[in-house]
Amino acid sequence: MATIYQLKPRFQALLRPLSSRLVRSGVTANGITIAAIALSLISGAVVIAASDHPALLLVIPPTLLLRMALNALDGMIAREFKQSSRSGALMNELGDVISDTAMYLPFGLLPGVQPLLLALTVLLGVISEMAGVVAVQIGADRRYDGPLGKSDRAFAFGLLALLLGLGIPAGEWFSIVLAGLCLLATMTVVTRSRAALITR
Repeated sequence: MATIYQLKPRFQALLRPLSSRLVRSGVTANGITIAAIALSLISGAVVIAASDHPALLLVIPPTLLLRMALNALDGMIAREFKQSSRSGALMNELGDVISDTAMYLPFGLLPGVQPLLLALTVLLGVISEMAGVVAVQIGADRRYDGPLGKSDRAFAFGLLALLLGLGIPAGEWFSIVLAGLCLLATMTVVTRSRAALITR
C-alpha cells in the first residue's frame, strides 16, 4: 500500500551532501540516532507543556520533519560509510519506538483528547513496528509496508499538532481521527505480517 516511506530515496538524495559533511566532521550514525531520541524526549516535554500553552504545539511539525531527517541520515551514514553494527541496528529499532512513544503519548494529556484512545493509537503504532521487525526473525526482509508507517504517523501527528497549535480545540473530530489511525495501524500490522510470510 502507498506510504510516505516510498519517498525516502528522494529524501535521502537531498540529504546525501549533508551526510558526507557530517561524517567528515566526526559525526557517527549512532550519534545521530541518539540525537533523534533526545529530540523526541524534548518534544514530548513540549507537548506536555502545551496543555497550558497550546501555541507550543506549533514547534512539533518542524521538529518531526527534523527527526525524519535524522532517521534518514543515521541509516544512510551506517550503510554508505561502513558504520553498520549490531548495536546500531538495535539502537535504531528501539530508538524509533521510544521516540514515537515519547512524542505521541503526551498528546493524551491535552484538553479534549481521549487519553485511552490516544494510548491505543500509540500502542498499535508500536505493534506495527514490531510486525516489521519480526519479519526478519522468520527470514524475510524488514517490512515497511503501509498504510500507516512511521513517516505516515509523523505526518498525521504533525498535522494534528498544527491544528491544535493554531487554536482549534480537540474534540469529537480528534477522536474520529485517532480511531482512523487505529484502523490504519491495524491494517498495517496485517499487511506487514502477510508480506513477511509471503516473501519468506
